[in-house]
Amino acid sequence: MTAATTTQGPSTAERVRSACARAQQAVLAIDGSDPVEVSVHHLRTCGDVVLTVRTDSVATALTWQAGRAGLPAVLELTDLTPLSLREPVRSLVWLRGALHPVPAEASRALAAAVADERPDPALLDVGHITTLLRLILDSAVVADSHGAEPVPVDALLAARPDPFWEVEGPWLEHLETDHGELVDQLAGRLPRALRTGRVRPLGIDRYGIRLRVEGEKGDSDVRMAFAQPVDDVSELSRALRLLVGCPFVNGLRAQR
Repeated sequence: MTAATTTQGPSTAERVRSACARAQQAVLAIDGSDPVEVSVHHLRTCGDVVLTVRTDSVATALTWQAGRAGLPAVLELTDLTPLSLREPVRSLVWLRGALHPVPAEASRALAAAVADERPDPALLDVGHITTLLRLILDSAVVADSHGAEPVPVDALLAARPDPFWEVEGPWLEHLETDHGELVDQLAGRLPRALRTGRVRPLGIDRYGIRLRVEGEKGDSDVRMAFAQPVDDVSELSRALRLLVGCPFVNGLRAQR
């Protein structure tokens, strides 16, 4: 079981938006049928999630039979750690709502609109082997080492993903591979009870860095906050080095 220690960090709505943006795994659950793999998912500020499933899937057939009210469904998103940790799941997000088909004549325009916001090669399969669907949100819940929390849909739609969600993976890999001394310095600032396990980078955002301590009796997550939120990679590099008391504040750069 993973425990958590927290300080200043993103709001729950921000955490969910970031998890939705970077989630590598997604499945669609509909009562009475097996879960269906989702190849593309994109949460829009208008309050729906545009997603793609295989055209020959049960979800496609059921959705077209659902009528104007839509089909009750849940989209489960899995946010995995960029590094190979022994517990790779950082969070799970459940988005519940009404599932609607997208008429064939509207699919091309909607796929193009999604591509403008979030390019994905899998969108090229729409109309060939996949079909676009829309999940109009009713509720959202996130579960991670902090526990499970509901998120009001209005707050979720008003929030934005963390500005570093796309470069987080390369940053953490660079930090662990090439700057192990910084990880050791961060580990030295942890509570004494957490210094006996292996310390690994878990996440980084505009508010701070998260570490995973892999101990003999379980894992613990701890957040170390920056002095103030940061907005670009130069500020992020500086804030991380200041966090460990390093005077060379511009020395860490990750290649995208």
